[in-house]
Amino acid sequence: MMINRIKNLTALFVLFLAITMSVNAQDTESWDKTVSGKEHPNIQWFKDAKFGMFIHWGLFSQTGGTWQGKNYYGISEWLMNRGKIPAAEYATIAKSFNPTKFNAKQWAQIAKDAGMKYMVVTAKHHEGFAMFDSKVSDFNIVKATPYGKDPMKELSQAVRDAGLQFGFYYSQYLDWHEPNGGGNRWDFDDSKKDYALYYKTKSIPQIKELVSNYGPLGLLWFDQSGGLDKEGTQKLINEVRAIQPGCLISSRVGNGLGDFKDYGDGEVPAIVTAPGAWEALFTHNDSWGYSRFDYNFKTPKEIIQLLATVSSKGGNLILNVGPDSTGQIPAYSVKYLHQVGQWLKVNSESIYGSTKGFIGPQPWGVTTSKPNKLFLHVFVRPRNGVILIPQMQQTIKKVYLLAGQQVLRSTKKGGDLLINLPALRDDKNTVIVVEYNGKATPLNPDAPVMVSAQYATNPVEAINAHTSGNSQVKSITSSHYFGDWKHTTCVTNMAAPVDIATFTTRVTEPGDYKLILEYNCPPAQAGQEGVMNINDKDYQFQTLAVSDYDSHKPLLFIQQPVAITTVTKAGIYNISIRPLQQGKELFKLKTIWMEPVK
Repeated sequence: MMINRIKNLTALFVLFLAITMSVNAQDTESWDKTVSGKEHPNIQWFKDAKFGMFIHWGLFSQTGGTWQGKNYYGISEWLMNRGKIPAAEYATIAKSFNPTKFNAKQWAQIAKDAGMKYMVVTAKHHEGFAMFDSKVSDFNIVKATPYGKDPMKELSQAVRDAGLQFGFYYSQYLDWHEPNGGGNRWDFDDSKKDYALYYKTKSIPQIKELVSNYGPLGLLWFDQSGGLDKEGTQKLINEVRAIQPGCLISSRVGNGLGDFKDYGDGEVPAIVTAPGAWEALFTHNDSWGYSRFDYNFKTPKEIIQLLATVSSKGGNLILNVGPDSTGQIPAYSVKYLHQVGQWLKVNSESIYGSTKGFIGPQPWGVTTSKPNKLFLHVFVRPRNGVILIPQMQQTIKKVYLLAGQQVLRSTKKGGDLLINLPALRDDKNTVIVVEYNGKATPLNPDAPVMVSAQYATNPVEAINAHTSGNSQVKSITSSHYFGDWKHTTCVTNMAAPVDIATFTTRVTEPGDYKLILEYNCPPAQAGQEGVMNINDKDYQFQTLAVSDYDSHKPLLFIQQPVAITTVTKAGIYNISIRPLQQGKELFKLKTIWMEPVK
């Protein structure tokens, strides 16, 4: 039966090559965030998992971001492309690639101890080097290196033995080693490439090896799609599942046919409206592959709060580590992930199997949910120690700390739930459980932004804007180092007095508040006048120059104090921003900060 399935798969691969091969070579990031809309019967484990490990490992791990004495800051796995290193010269790296310290059980244990539920490892990245025993191409770890073994055999088994789901990453289109592969224009003439031949002789046969030779796969994580139309992609998925029926497919397979949505590298959506499983992907430092000089690791606190934030929106966090050429995961990754795991041992109920919270982000943190339970992830304790949950209509049964089960005193006041929190149990993330009777209310994306004098500052984010005229809210992609992508939601296109962004806030205490605008403004657009209205009073300001926007450079912001306003009583207050006169775009507005004056 298995042999017949493989033969059928091979026949299909040949068939769909004829469907379309209109591929344009492309080196820039290409992220397909669309999915099929049909829920795969095996998707529930993925929805419940919430936390996974990504591993980028390849020949780029040997160079560590350095080539011929030059450090390439940013993502190290793109070194061959950035340095325009000839394919034949780059291939010589394999002669010294010998990961003798690789320990599959140790890697699996690190992931398990971190509280991760699945692992995805690069079987072949854009450099074209296979990290498994491929019979298709000798450019692989078994035949081309002194190591001479297949680490993926050991790793796939060790991960499953640890109780985790296992999956492969495979770059199906970009292949800088092959004359007919996508992306390498410095060695090979694009106009002479035969992409059909590349798919037929390498990419597709290697995918077949992965789904046939490494046991049951939880998922296949594709990247940089190209060369197949929607029908061909669907047939490929169908036939892959003839061998791996339970295998989930990432959205980057292309043509909107994935089972779960992957957002852009380093992106958390500001708001999630469409149903379905999704994943936010981040790397532990700035590079996905190992970099010998990149020590900008995210702290345990940053990871835990990122995990809670992603979970609060109903998604998964897959966090990448980059092992070095010896096969060792960086010490800071091991150390910090262990601390994350310690937090999860105590607070796992608030993450695994949870759904997005029905109370939106608050000055104190975020929420996740389970039937008849709301989990409050408290990042910041208010000065008075009172956690306010706005418009909690359900009947409250019990309120307590998840760690230690200490019952907390709570009261209802005008529809709000007030909880007394004597101290933070954990300054990274203290979880409070609210048990209630009744149904969870739908998340209200138009709920007022809570502003309180009990916090040093209160952010009113661009995603909360109601826009009119030509103004709009959109995510803007930029980068710090090469490939170190950042995503910032801003209000844009405000160029005329009718282009207005209005924010509804609920101020819980009277007093004076300083209003600060955080925005980006190119020098050519600076000096224009804008108007901010709050409490029925206009406050005019002039924009200040920051920097031009370039998607491959840092997007810089300035925080400009504009006014102090006096709130005489608690209540609902609208803040509007608009240009004073017709002109160029006023700015890209990220946040309005409201700081209580003490």
